[in-house]
Amino acid sequence: MVLASRELAAPAPKSEVLHPGPATGCTLDVDALPSGRGATARDTDRLHEGRVLVAQKSARRMMLYDAGELEACWTIGLGFSPVGHKRVEGDGTTPEGWYQTSDKPWSLFDNAIAVHYPATRDAVAARRDGRIGRRQLKAISAANRRGAVPPQQTAMGGAILIHGGGSSSDWTLGCLALDDDDLLDLRSRLDENMRTKLLVLP
Repeated sequence: MVLASRELAAPAPKSEVLHPGPATGCTLDVDALPSGRGATARDTDRLHEGRVLVAQKSARRMMLYDAGELEACWTIGLGFSPVGHKRVEGDGTTPEGWYQTSDKPWSLFDNAIAVHYPATRDAVAARRDGRIGRRQLKAISAANRRGAVPPQQTAMGGAILIHGGGSSSDWTLGCLALDDDDLLDLRSRLDENMRTKLLVLP
């Protein structure tokens, strides 16, 4: 379900639940969001800078904010093992933290949007515990600095997308799944390259 702008006009507390869901639903502005993994003051600043996507896993909601104010909200499905942060290929977990997005014109899923996982911080943690080597860490870091999709064939897993196919259950391999019409609505609100910041919260 998508929020029309006129539905946001009525005064309401900042933490009001707009669409009851499995957990908290959608909030009117970013200041009412729960803290994510290792949240900092910089995270709060980033949430107020232009347009930002926030996926709240526990609520099964994806929200688009513009300058901190809610513009639209959709229900999402997650990976088949949704709790926690993605660590390895095949764990069925949807990653958590900050990511860049971009268009994914070649995909099994029409209209998919790529999530630039792993982020550099994911790769640093994986290097520390031996999941990847130094060369892979350098390649992932370099790609993220360029704003490119990082290497996808590592032990950390990859190919995380925002795609369609339905939001009624947690059925993906780690992706964020929307209903097909909601995916088209999301795409219509982003620039033509589908580039934006994405914060995935637990």
